Amino acid sequence: MKYTDLAIKNPDDLIFGKSPYPVTTPRGLVIGGGKVYPELNFTLPTMAINKDTYGQVKEHYRQIVSGALERARELYQDGVVFEFETLLEMTLNPELGTELVKIMNDLCEDAFQKYGLKSEIRLTPNDTRDFERPVQQRSSKYLDTMLQLFEKGAEAGGNLLSIESTGGKEVCDEALMNCNIKRVIFSLAVLGVRDMQFLWKKITAIAESTGTIPGGDTACGFGNTAMVLAEKKYIPKVFAAIVRIVTVVRTLVALEEGALGPDKDCGYEGPFLKAITGRPISMEGRTAACAHLSPLGNIAGACCDLWSNESVTNIKLLAGMAPTVYMEQLIYDTRLFNQASALGQASVYRKMMVESDIHFDPQAIILDPVHVIEISKAIVSGRNYVESAILGSLKGLDIIEEHVKDGSLYLDDRELVWIDMLRSEIHDIPADEGALVAAIQPELDTRKVLLSEYGL
Repeated sequence: MKYTDLAIKNPDDLIFGKSPYPVTTPRGLVIGGGKVYPELNFTLPTMAINKDTYGQVKEHYRQIVSGALERARELYQDGVVFEFETLLEMTLNPELGTELVKIMNDLCEDAFQKYGLKSEIRLTPNDTRDFERPVQQRSSKYLDTMLQLFEKGAEAGGNLLSIESTGGKEVCDEALMNCNIKRVIFSLAVLGVRDMQFLWKKITAIAESTGTIPGGDTACGFGNTAMVLAEKKYIPKVFAAIVRIVTVVRTLVALEEGALGPDKDCGYEGPFLKAITGRPISMEGRTAACAHLSPLGNIAGACCDLWSNESVTNIKLLAGMAPTVYMEQLIYDTRLFNQASALGQASVYRKMMVESDIHFDPQAIILDPVHVIEISKAIVSGRNYVESAILGSLKGLDIIEEHVKDGSLYLDDRELVWIDMLRSEIHDIPADEGALVAAIQPELDTRKVLLSEYGL
């Protein structure tokens, strides 16, 4: 690991709107420089995407951004970010994805020139490599078109580059359902790390050649999958909380390879990344309920620099189109963040957000800034990625157990047994990558997992 110390050591300094290393976008939006800005995430309604519907698709995106910009201007908002998460057809056809970026960026530039409203497009191609079986992370026929969209989309105005990459997911999905923490750590701290190193070298090179900003990654397909499974009571919440900690080790690699932030919102590993690297982060909470439920609605905002909503469908609500409505909600949320800072009450507001969630779920308790610092220290103390995942997980279990014992966190008996069970299983995991690979490899189905695609 390249990070061996924390950029933010004092929990009081891990707070919304402020990062040690702010990012300034081409239109002058300073992210992490003292204010929280809204980041609107949106998608199409259910529809076919093909040559016959391309005109409708373009009109949807034009309407989404123009409507949201108009509402932002009406509410005197001075800066916003739009996250364009592409759909499969837009990544397989980079020309379409690029044209959509240009349509939206032209609207952003017009609003900037006419009204001084600073906005940027975060371009997030979906990881199409995951659509092949077995997954071929390095030799996939889909890799070239994905990277082409990054490059051409950046040239068209996608000034923040991000992805929700999926390296290791072919192992992790089954490991989550079986609550197999050993395989979770293997999938994230071995396969995921290796894929991140491979992919983010390419993304940061594209950002450098196009003069754009390499934002960051997210382990949504891992950590949020665990969270949703826990919400449905398919797996324990304690297990999901520990999975979240392991995702940090994997997502941190983007920053080790040159990403500057803000990271992508939907994995919730952002607070740890901010503590370790000092880079700004995007987070989502209560306003993400349009896409998924979570136990992290308020605490997610404790140290955000962008405040997002996850993906909302472009459908008509009573007040207007849903993305416009969500832009309004995000703006009002960020006004509270920024007014608290202006009044010198940021720490009070942060405490309110933290305390409102931490007593109800172990997935929230680990996001308390005090615990984020403790867990982050454990992560960077590891001599390698596997050991970092082990040490971070053990620290997380200690924190959860401490709060159960002092009565500040309630867990029922079905959850409690998992603390000692997981601790025992994690202690048995070899801290050396080679030893872990040797232990796992005989169990892997080579029809599903190609270790050669991870350089193993």
